[in-house]
Amino acid sequence: MMLTQSAAAQWEKGYNNYGPWLKEKYNGQRVFKVIVDGGFTCPNRDGSKGYGGCTYCNVDSFTPSVSRQAPTLREQVIQGMERARKGNKADKFIIYFQPNTNTYAPVHYLKMMYDEALSIEPENIVGLSVGTRPDCIDAEKIALLESYTDRFDVDLEMGMESIYDDTLLQINRGCLHGDLVKALELTRNSKLDICVHTIFGFPWETKEMMLRYADEINRFDHIKFVKFHHLHIVEGSVMGVKYKREPFKLFSLEEYADFLCELLPLVRPDVVIQRLFGLSDRELLIAPNWQLRKSEIQHFIDQRILSKGVVQGSALM
Repeated sequence: MMLTQSAAAQWEKGYNNYGPWLKEKYNGQRVFKVIVDGGFTCPNRDGSKGYGGCTYCNVDSFTPSVSRQAPTLREQVIQGMERARKGNKADKFIIYFQPNTNTYAPVHYLKMMYDEALSIEPENIVGLSVGTRPDCIDAEKIALLESYTDRFDVDLEMGMESIYDDTLLQINRGCLHGDLVKALELTRNSKLDICVHTIFGFPWETKEMMLRYADEINRFDHIKFVKFHHLHIVEGSVMGVKYKREPFKLFSLEEYADFLCELLPLVRPDVVIQRLFGLSDRELLIAPNWQLRKSEIQHFIDQRILSKGVVQGSALM
């Protein structure tokens, strides 16, 4: 079978790359995510399961005063579309509810929020992406998200962060790995596209421990997307305070690129890689500061993968 140019481009870098995957799926159109803040909080912030949020998270960026000053949902969507059109020549859009826990509300309220965001230029919206925690997913919320799949592609992004309960307890996550397993079982036969998000580099986890994340991703054959992030320390976080008092080991760019070169061969080849790393805003970032722009980091990692002949899933064949 002959691959289209876009389909072949998915694997030019040695891994199943999200950008070319999007272009192939949407017939060459330029599709970009529009990030919106629905004003949600998290159960480990509001006292339901704890206070302060995850220890790596910037608490100050989620204060009520900031939320009150934020543009309306409609304004966020319109402005996000305009920026993507001007800056990236975008054709179509995925509405991405990203900050905090975007299923942490009653279903009727969630429906109102999703409906409003998707009602703005619906002819140019192809997808809905909802970021959340696995302990804030249930059958009713899955059914709500599935109700949009006749008009849009819908992906549910859940934070795995770590597969180790000791880590999840240390970072004040407020949920355990079993909560993710339960949510993944609930979505096993769902119409939703499932994405999981991981963080690599917690100083008490060894490389061997982190490589085992791949086994857990592979175990659930309906996981379609993954986002890999390295741990970064930001202002306003509990980890930020601790790091300033007593710095601990974090990935250098070279070490992280080499780690990914060991990880990718262990990941099923059908899993689409949405991100290989994450970045904080420069003004908030404490460490690691790799002194490079996002595009330069991406290029460095891609070149390291290519130079080593790494191919996603090759260790499983």
